[in-house]
Order: sequence, then C-alpha cells, then structure tokens
Amino acid sequence: MIRHIEFTNLCNFRDVGGYAAQGGRMVRWQRLYRADSLGWLAGDDLAAYRALGVRSVIDLRHPFEVEKAGRVPESDCPHYQNLPIEGRRWELTPYNEEVGIARYLADRYLEITEDGVANLRTALETVAAADNAPVVVHCAAGKDRTGVLTALVLSLVGVDEDDIVADYALTGRATERFIADWRRRHPDTPLWPGFGLAPAETMRLFLTDLTARHGSIERYVTQVLQLSPDAVAELRAHLLTESNGAG
Repeated sequence: MIRHIEFTNLCNFRDVGGYAAQGGRMVRWQRLYRADSLGWLAGDDLAAYRALGVRSVIDLRHPFEVEKAGRVPESDCPHYQNLPIEGRRWELTPYNEEVGIARYLADRYLEITEDGVANLRTALETVAAADNAPVVVHCAAGKDRTGVLTALVLSLVGVDEDDIVADYALTGRATERFIADWRRRHPDTPLWPGFGLAPAETMRLFLTDLTARHGSIERYVTQVLQLSPDAVAELRAHLLTESNGAG
C-alpha cells in the first residue's frame, strides 16, 4: 500500500494505515488520512481526491483560515466538520531559542490538549464511527494540530510510541516544499525558525508529558475528553485488522 499520496497542490497527504497495533493487529489502510489544507484541491487533484472515496473531513483550522484558504468543495465531502482545537494563538508565546524548537512545539501541543477538549472529543467520535470512514484529518500544514489528533488516535489503538513519533516526523519530507509554497503565497510574511519543521523529539516530548500529566494517553482521552468506552471500542474495531492481519 502507498502511504504518501501525491497531489499537485498539496504537500503532505498520507495514509495512516499499516502500523502494528495491540494484540498483533494492524491499522487498516484507506480508513484514515492526514493532510495539509484541502482548500488547495483543484483540477487533477480533485479527481485524485475523489478516487479515495472520502466520506468525512475533519478540518482543524480556525474559521478565519477556512475563509481565507478555502475548504474541500461541499459536493466532494458528505460529512464536513470545522473543529478548531487551537485555543491560545502561538504568537502570544514568542519562540525562545534557548527553549528549542522541539520543546516549543511540544508545549503548544500540550496547550491544544487543554484548550481543544470539546472539539478533540468530537473529532475522535467522528473517527471512531465506522460509517464515517474514510476520514481525512487536516489543518494548514498537516503537522501540528493534525499531528496531535493523529497521535491520540494511534495511541488509542495501541500503536507503539516509536511508530507514532515516526509517523509525525514523516512530515519532514514535505517541509521544503511546504515552506516554498508558503513563501510564494505569503511573500511578506516572516517565518519563525521552526516553521514547517517536524522534529521527532517534539512528538516524543508531547507524548511523555501528556502521559505524565494524566497517567496514560487513554486516561486523558477517557477522563479529560470524556470519550465513551463504546467509542473507544468502536474505534479499535473498525480501524484495526483482525489479529491475523486479515481485513
């Protein structure tokens, strides 16, 4: 199966399937995708997107981002949700070189787990429902907000931390192109040193700290987000193969 799906105008669209999970099972392919802004879909890209048969889109951007950059056409998404999960805007916490990029990003991700509780729960409920699949989760770069939600999903189904970290770091393959596209679209906008970067240490720090705060990722999801046990069970049932790796 193919993890990275090539588009002309998108930089970071990929399948989240194929990772080993709990009980000898595996994350199913073609059930959950992660991406940068679907607002750039046009022409041949739309045809490639339609071929995936996507039923649901979870757009984690702020409404003003959706208005500015566009969204997936309504006719190409039977179930679209705009679920912003970022509360505190990053510019309110200036980057400090002494902190480092990985630590700075991990701290912003932890803020998301505090500020985005209601919409994170709704997003996980959407991914958990089998009838909603295939689902695409996206934000602007498909890295930060998308990275947090994807990490929660993979952790819930029992994917090893090393694989969750590696999945996050795959965004690095798109960084150069993403930065070039951003500069072309926003020639007068200054970029902070970590713009577009996805150092593996970021996700490692985030998972370690979230676990330290709540005891486990699952406890955060069930006690803070209050995702129901039934939703967790449904998520695992439809997102994972059988224990022999079939289906």
